Order: sequence, then C-alpha cells, then structure tokens
Amino acid sequence: MNKKVAFRTLGCRLNQFETDALVSKFDKNNYTIVDFDSKADAYIINTCTVTNQGDKKSRQEINKALRKQNRSLVIITGCMVNNHLHKFDHTAENVYYIENKQKSSIFNLIDAHYKGETFHPVKSSFDQFTYEPASKTLHTRAMIKIQDGCDNFCTFCIIPKVRGRAISRPIEDIINNIKEVIKFGFKEIILTGVNIGRYEYEGVNFESLVEKILNIDGEFRVRISSIEPDGFGDKLIELFKYPKLMPHLHLCLQSGSNKVLLKMRRMYNIQSFLKMTNKIKTTYPDFNLTTDLIVGFPEETENDFQQSIEIVNQIGFSHIHTFKYSIREGTRAASLIQISEKTKNERSRIIHEQAAQSKTNYYKSLIGKEQTVLIESIANKTAKGYGDLYVPVRFKTNDIETNQFKCVRIIGIKEGRNPYLIGEEL
Repeated sequence: MNKKVAFRTLGCRLNQFETDALVSKFDKNNYTIVDFDSKADAYIINTCTVTNQGDKKSRQEINKALRKQNRSLVIITGCMVNNHLHKFDHTAENVYYIENKQKSSIFNLIDAHYKGETFHPVKSSFDQFTYEPASKTLHTRAMIKIQDGCDNFCTFCIIPKVRGRAISRPIEDIINNIKEVIKFGFKEIILTGVNIGRYEYEGVNFESLVEKILNIDGEFRVRISSIEPDGFGDKLIELFKYPKLMPHLHLCLQSGSNKVLLKMRRMYNIQSFLKMTNKIKTTYPDFNLTTDLIVGFPEETENDFQQSIEIVNQIGFSHIHTFKYSIREGTRAASLIQISEKTKNERSRIIHEQAAQSKTNYYKSLIGKEQTVLIESIANKTAKGYGDLYVPVRFKTNDIETNQFKCVRIIGIKEGRNPYLIGEEL
C-alpha cells in the first residue's frame, strides 16, 4: 500500500522495546518508516505518565500529531492512556487510544483500516508479550522484554495501575527472541521490563534466567536495564564474571534517607544498598553504577536530603537520573505533606551538580584502561559507541563499520554538558 508510519516514544526502555517491535512489524509488511516530523499516514505516540513531566511531553507529541493529522491515523498508546483514558477526546475522527495490554495489536488496527476492514483491539488475542522478534529497530541494541507489571506498590508510583500486576514472559519465548535477534545481526541485547528482578517463571528466577541467556551461543553481549536493589543477590554479582555480561547496573536508589525510603515503601534500606554496592565494587573495581533519585518527596527534610548527597558522594555513581517528585493521583504519597516547588528545584539543582562531578571523576578513573566499543555511528572518521561499562566513547578511525566491536584505550575525556571518553584504536 506504500503507506508511511511515524513513531514517537517517551519514557522507559520497555516502551522502546514495544515501539521497536512495532517498527519491525510495519517494516516487514512493506510500510515505510519515516521521521515523526515528516508527513505520514499514521502517527503512533507511545506515551509516559510516570511524572508530570512525562505527561507534559506526551501531550506535546500528541498535539504535534493532531496538528499534522489531516486524513492520517493518530494512535495514542502507552501508560498515559491507561492513566488518563477518561480525559481524552474520544469523538475525534481517526484517533485511537490503545491501552498497554493491546499495544501489540496496533499494526493489525492500522493495516485493517487501510484495507477497509474492521479490527477491535480490545477483543483481540494480543497481550503484553505478543511481539515478534524485531529485525529492524530504531536502536543499535536489541531490547528484550522479559517481564511486565509490578507488585511493589511504592507510595509514589503509579506503574501498578497503568502496567498492571507483575507477569513474567515464558523462558522459551525469551530465549527464542534472543536467538532470532542475534541472527538478525544484533550484537548487544538489553533485558527490560517494569521490575525485572521479580522475574519468576516455572521456578526460574531472574538470576537463573540471566545465566541461561549467557550460555546461548553467538557473538553478543548482554546488558541489564534498570533494576530494583532487592531484585537480586550474590548469584547475579557472580554472573558478571561471564564475558558476555557487561559490568553496569542501574540500581534505583530513590533516596539516601531510611526514613524517606520507609515512607516510599521501598523494599530495602541504605545499609543493605551500601553492602551490595560495596561488594560489587570490591569484586569489580571499575564497575559502573548509575541510579535514580527522587528529590522533594513529601515530608523530605533538609537532613534527609543531605543524607542523599552523602550517599551519592560515597558510592560515586557515574550518572544520576534525578526526578522532582510528582503527585500521582491515587497513590498514598499524594496525601502526605508536600514540598514546595522552589525547594524541589533547588534540591534538583544541587543533585545535578553533584552528579556531574561524580561522572567526571568516574570517567577520569578510566583513562589508560581498555574498552570494547560497539560502534553505533561514524562521521568525519570519528567512531562513536558505548564501551563495556556503558560509557560513551569516541575515537578516530580509518577503516571500520558500524555494529562492530573495537577495542580501544582511553586516553582522555571531553568534559561539558554531554561528556564522553576519548579513545585510540588498539
């Protein structure tokens, strides 16, 4: 039919996986994938609602598509739909709102529309895991969805409402998905989900699943996406001895104060978090730890905030994704005494400064060491990619292709707003 489809994805890597799977499905069926700012026959916006900022950015992208719509289809999906379905205008022509459980049916919806057929996503057999392995994606790495939903019910989080209760993908489906993307030529896979450490399927937990994945034949490497600190134990730390498992974890700290963690209903305390990170760093000194941190949580005192700063300095995260607390309707934290926006902004500024210094310190510690870089792009004889430690590296080269591994020695860093390591070929 020579139809053009454009995508916009906001939020987490789970959303990215689901978009990539849809991109591949459209590509296999002879649709043309175009930039979101281009003219298209269908615009698909995969939204985020985890914070007020996520809602705001999602609305902006939805409005962009609606302004360009003309006779095009506009498909709005993702967590914002689950959270605010009743607030959308359901009278607009050729605009569809698809909840997360039916997201994998979007191709069938659009394809049926342009064939003059009728398709009802809610009545279909599609579910959270009905995605084909993606041969064409919007990313260099292949993301593999292993789990969806969450049972933790943190007091600030709306995810259980918009993603549902925890559910794990069958092991055989995961293994087959990985084998397929390796055949497609992907050299790096990322395990993703809402709360991947809670993976449990027929007696196999997350650590055992990772071990099975690491024993798959082929030239590829594995990364673990964001994970809760209580989602694994010593076995996973031992698995980082496998050459295929990259030495980086994004551990969701959220606060350096035990008092605040308790109010958040987190399943760990600072002592257990430090014990874990100390063991990781002692076993693998260059290991890269990154984290999430919420500032301005209800009733967070100045002392609570100072404890977060102390933990940030003590651990030395190379990156901190800082969130200013957002009220989410229906969560328990919404009823607590709120912190002013001015205080949130100031605490966010301080953490950003601390995080920038921490990143610089970590990058400098890697000078003189080697990294195996997966090449993502090449321009002006400069290759760009990420090393084993999930740090950006650039180096001069004359004869190399994208999607290839290259071993380099780190000889310096480029500081600034978007710092990176400078390497030289070995």
